[in-house]
Amino acid sequence: MNFNSDQSTPQLGRRRGTTRKKNDTALNQKSILVLVALCLAIFSMGLILGNHVIGSPNPNETTPSSSNNQPRTQQQHKNAQLSPLLAATSKISTSDIQKLIQESAKAEAFEEKDHQLEAEAIKRGDKKLAAHLRGVLAPGDKNYNPHHHVDDAIGDDGGGNFGGSSGENGGGDGGIYAGENPYEDSPQNEETERKELSSHNRFTERLKETLAREKESQHQIVESMHHQFEEALKREKEVMSSIKSGVKNIISHGKLRGDDSNGGSDTLNAQKYPSFETGSDYYPYMVAPVPENYDFKSYEPLGGDRFAEYKDGESPYKITQQLRDQSDELARSRRYHVLNAMKHVWKNYKQYAFGHDELHPISKRATSNWGGMGTTLVDSLDTLWLMGMKDEFWEGRDWVRDHLSNDRVGDVSQFETTIRSLGGLLSAYDLSHDAVFLKKAEDLGSRLFKSFRSPNGLPHGSVNLQTGNSRNFGWNNNNYILAEIGTNQLEYRYLARATGNDEYAKKSEHAFDILEQIMPEDGLMPLNLKDKGGEVVFANYHLSFGAMGDSTYEYMIKMWVQGGRKEKRYRDMWDKSIDGMHEKLLQKSIPNGLTYIADSKKGRIDHKMDHLVCFMGGALALGAYTDPDGPNSPRAQRDLKTAKALTYTCYQMYARTKTGISPEYVAFDNENDFHVPPNAAFYILRPETVEAFYYLNKLTGDPIYREWGWEVFQSIEKYCKVQYGYGSLKNVDNPNMTPDDRMESFFLAETMKYLYLLFDPDSEIDILNKHVFNTEAHPFKIFE
Repeated sequence: MNFNSDQSTPQLGRRRGTTRKKNDTALNQKSILVLVALCLAIFSMGLILGNHVIGSPNPNETTPSSSNNQPRTQQQHKNAQLSPLLAATSKISTSDIQKLIQESAKAEAFEEKDHQLEAEAIKRGDKKLAAHLRGVLAPGDKNYNPHHHVDDAIGDDGGGNFGGSSGENGGGDGGIYAGENPYEDSPQNEETERKELSSHNRFTERLKETLAREKESQHQIVESMHHQFEEALKREKEVMSSIKSGVKNIISHGKLRGDDSNGGSDTLNAQKYPSFETGSDYYPYMVAPVPENYDFKSYEPLGGDRFAEYKDGESPYKITQQLRDQSDELARSRRYHVLNAMKHVWKNYKQYAFGHDELHPISKRATSNWGGMGTTLVDSLDTLWLMGMKDEFWEGRDWVRDHLSNDRVGDVSQFETTIRSLGGLLSAYDLSHDAVFLKKAEDLGSRLFKSFRSPNGLPHGSVNLQTGNSRNFGWNNNNYILAEIGTNQLEYRYLARATGNDEYAKKSEHAFDILEQIMPEDGLMPLNLKDKGGEVVFANYHLSFGAMGDSTYEYMIKMWVQGGRKEKRYRDMWDKSIDGMHEKLLQKSIPNGLTYIADSKKGRIDHKMDHLVCFMGGALALGAYTDPDGPNSPRAQRDLKTAKALTYTCYQMYARTKTGISPEYVAFDNENDFHVPPNAAFYILRPETVEAFYYLNKLTGDPIYREWGWEVFQSIEKYCKVQYGYGSLKNVDNPNMTPDDRMESFFLAETMKYLYLLFDPDSEIDILNKHVFNTEAHPFKIFE
């Protein structure tokens, strides 16, 4: 039930009829019920007003959500509490009060009839009948009580035919039952009396029949009123319990609006996290903490086209410290469930595949498809650490120390092994300072480093860890791949610092020396490169921030951050590429104007966007907050707005499918923004969208990214979770399809980590001042 300040409230009209003094039982029942009805009406109105003041916005105010008629989230439809008082008042309805008033009015009508019949009996001179109508029982009546006498019930004015203790006939009306008939000493009136008696008897019989029916009906009404009264008391107890809990929550955590004493400015975090937020001071999507026994199977995806006020990258609500604090409390209740998800996976990995590259989550098979390097274990070490699973972390360290060996490993992907295994070992060392990890990282790094033995110094795509032989991939015409040559620098620069061997940094940075020289004027680089006459040139005309290109752009901004924002050339390359992206690849969909970064092939726009592109939401936000011209510069504000708008589109890629999970890519059309091509409907547990949620929430403080991340996590729990882990999906628009028996290591290294950190306000990770993530979500400390 929705109580608004302008909602009509039942009004109690004046009681009609004459108040009787002696009929205490009937009067008290009706009086109590009327008083209860009145109290409940006042109580309900108090709750309505309380809710209006504390929990809900002024109906005359317009928020972006209301002006756009946005549908609410499932929590707001089912168990959301924009205010605890609103939830409390939903347990008692105005109709209950109206029923009590109606029943009381019916009882009053019967009482009025009794009064009219009594007056007629008095006019006829029948005092016994008049007394009966007053509710006094006479001898012979079924429920006669000798302690209740007629003379106690008739009048209190003394004397006369119906009053007092004086009179000729021995003290008032008691003579009706104790003495003789006062008329029987008058023989001359005998015939008249007989006729009148006969008429009186007929009248009395009819009257008694009518009274019997009416009394029975009145009895049923009173019983119904008693039942209503008991139900009202029960509901009142429930309401009061909810109110006490709600008031306690309000006192502890502040109002549910985002106001604070300084008018909505976030002075506490202003320096650490500059705020771009403007707009309404009322954030409408705060919900109750998630219980520990939450049933994810009951979750149903909520559909797309919601939260449209975020579509264009605007900041519709002020982000205050109070709002941050409320969001943090909610996040902690969600963090618990992400931790449980990781525990579910790790328990089974430890039991069935410990030390192997992958666990198959349905068959529980263990495979070593990455060369037998314990890829899932090494890739997950820092996730275990950051989630507080220290016992499991140290068990993993022991395996690395005692069993990890690269002596028998053959050909591996230079790119994948660098970001997963080398990155995982270095991050574990950075967090724990355990020398075992650095020792193993240097062994692996020295072997992978042999891939740089090419004529031009660019790393080959494949390297044999035993022999050191390296080559490019035949399936790509032996070309170099943009993403692979530009996505090892964070790792080797860190390894150089940790070991003192500067060659690791110099040779890895050489790729950016070449890219800087051959970068086009618009900063957009084709995906393939090759040797031509001793020079490196681009080998095709395919531009993309998705597969095969993505992480080279990512490492431009992250090398700028890793180096303490001192290496200007990496920042310049980033800004040049982002300017070109805005000018040539950034698009708006039809009809709703969703923002996306398209591909380009031979100068023509290809209106598709990979899930991989969604990392740009985080990268653009990081670039905006570390802009050398300041976070309030026009360029920084442009990039942050694009980051938000792009991330909203990535969220829609999830929300619009039947499972609430994104496909591998979408194709944009002229009908409904985008569709899912048949060959792109799969999901392999990718992390890029929740990565963007994490960056934007951490940097802006906006709780909306936690709401979207929670929806994604719930869908993963419902549709991907299987007995021994989490499986990929073949078709995100088929909620009845069984997941695949495949779980990539990056699900634990990236997807689970970013989800956990999204809901972890207490983490040691500081992406603005202390840490930089590699493209596999392994954090390294920034150089001092």
